[in-house]
Amino acid sequence: MLPRSGDVLHVTRAASVQFLHRPIMFRVIRVHDWPTYDGWLWLDGYELDATGDAVSRRQIYVQAVGLRQLRAAPEPRQHTVRARRPIARTPVRVGLTS
Repeated sequence: MLPRSGDVLHVTRAASVQFLHRPIMFRVIRVHDWPTYDGWLWLDGYELDATGDAVSRRQIYVQAVGLRQLRAAPEPRQHTVRARRPIARTPVRVGLTS
């Protein structure tokens, strides 16, 4: 599973030994494209408390297969394009006036 920005993950020892005794909930800000070992990822995000509030910003190095998604990021909204009004342009005088 490749996480994306906005996903809330449960990170346990299956993802990395650093979470052996204390698993965390983690909201992803970004997945870095830094070179890593096959199947490993650098994630930037927030550690969440039991109520889902951010308690600290962290970068974590984890195995993708060990991540469990608790909540997917909302789907991006369709971008609506509005028609633009034409700009009224008037000539501008340049130079010295007598």
